[in-house]
This record gives sequence, structure tokens and C-alpha cells, in this order.
Amino acid sequence: MEFLGSKEIQVSLAVAILAVVATAAYFYSLKKTKVGSINPENFKDFKLVKRTQLSHNVAKFRFAFPTPTSVLGLPIGQHISCRGKDSQGEEVIKPYTPTTLDTDVGYFELVIKMYPQGRMSHHFREMREGDYMAVRGPKGRFKYQPGQVRAFGMIAGGSGITPVFQVARAILENPKDTTEVHLIYANVAYEDILLKEEIDGLAVDYPDRFHVYYVLNQPPEEWTGGVGFVSKEMIQTHCPAPASDIKVLRCGPPPMNKAMAGHLDALGYSPDMQFQF
Repeated sequence: MEFLGSKEIQVSLAVAILAVVATAAYFYSLKKTKVGSINPENFKDFKLVKRTQLSHNVAKFRFAFPTPTSVLGLPIGQHISCRGKDSQGEEVIKPYTPTTLDTDVGYFELVIKMYPQGRMSHHFREMREGDYMAVRGPKGRFKYQPGQVRAFGMIAGGSGITPVFQVARAILENPKDTTEVHLIYANVAYEDILLKEEIDGLAVDYPDRFHVYYVLNQPPEEWTGGVGFVSKEMIQTHCPAPASDIKVLRCGPPPMNKAMAGHLDALGYSPDMQFQF
């Protein structure tokens, strides 16, 4: 009987050890999935697995990682460099900010507005599912940490929405982050508004922490948003007031960036309260 008892104890110990080893291996495998798929020095190729046309000149491109559990490894607020060829066959490299986060495993997405004369636009326009995109990164001067500020003001124009959308989404989807986000998003016409469904979704899901104000230069009838260009009055109304615990991020065409910098300076936002992507 003692012999049987000792055998049972040995079996129980073996099962317990196996359980501990399996648990450790599981958590180690989870940790491994957080290793980024990109390299800051060398370009790596990623396969285009889905292309979704959003309008006549805007498309969403989904690229797959080597494994279904891989992540991009891009710090919030940073971007990647994409390499392609223009209409003359010459190499071109341009920065882009994915609209996905590292919580989106197995793939990353880019929402691209393709301009008629854009060199990299040509490359994206010619891309088909099954093609590969050369990507390098991360790059950028901005790195977001939860609780970095009490509130962000964000001013975006056109395709400049992608970096601020990335930051806004990361903030709002983090249950431990209480930062507020106030976005002013300017475009020429209604059909130029990128990621509108996703932005409106954030406003519905986080009504106390996320606020968006759209501005159009050529608005449709019965438009209730802003009209014309982003003004100092719009910034005063829809962005947090100057304070040591706020920051205003801006990204848009060069003329807009210059105008917004002038508005922010005039309203009393110090250089430490401003950041341009």
C-alpha cells in the first residue's frame, strides 16, 4: 500500500510539474508574439492580402505578417517607410502611418489617398492582392506614453488624419488611459473625409473622452460642421485651452501646418504644447 501511495504521489508531482512547464511555455509564447515584424535598418517584404477601394482615389491596403500572431511592433505616434517605384520605374520611399495597432495581430493596414502626380501614389495604384510591399521602421520623433498629458488637441487635414487617428485609437482603447482627445479634421469636400466611419465609431464608443469637429471648404447642403479653413476661433472652441498638461498635435499639408502653427502661437500655446508630425 505504501508503494502504491508513493507512486500516486510521483504521478501527481509529475502532472503538477508538467502543468507549470506548460503554463510557462504558454506565457513565453505570448511574450514572443510581441516581437515586432519590422526592422529600423532593413526593408522587409509584406504580402498584400486585401485591397478595399473606399473611393475613386482612396483605398485600404491590408498586409499580412509571417504568422497569424505577429505584430508590427510600431510605438504609438511613430510611422513606417514604404518603398516602391514611380511611373518612370525609379525607386521612391515615403513615410506612412498604419491605422492598425499592435492589438491587431497578424496584419497591418494603410489607408492611402492616391494623387494623380504622386510618385508613391503610382505604386499603390498599381498594387494588386498577392504583391509585396517593402517596409522599414519604426521612425519618428513622437512616442506616446499613457497619462502623458491630461488632454490632446488634434488638428488634421486630409491624409494627415492617419498619425493622429493612430494615437487617438491607442488612447481610447486602453482601459487604463483617461486622456481626453479633441479632434478638428479639415477637408475640401465631404467625400474627402478619410476614416469617417472609424472616427464616428470612436465618438459613439467614447463620448466622454473623444470629441470630433469636421471642417469642410466645400460643404454639402445642410452641413452642421465647420465651413472654410480652420480658424483661431475653431481651435479655441474645440481644443483644450493652453495648459502645462495638454498638447496639440497637428498634421496636414504644409500651408495648413504653417497656418495652424501661427494660430496656436497667437492663442498662447507654447512650443512645448505643440507637436507637428
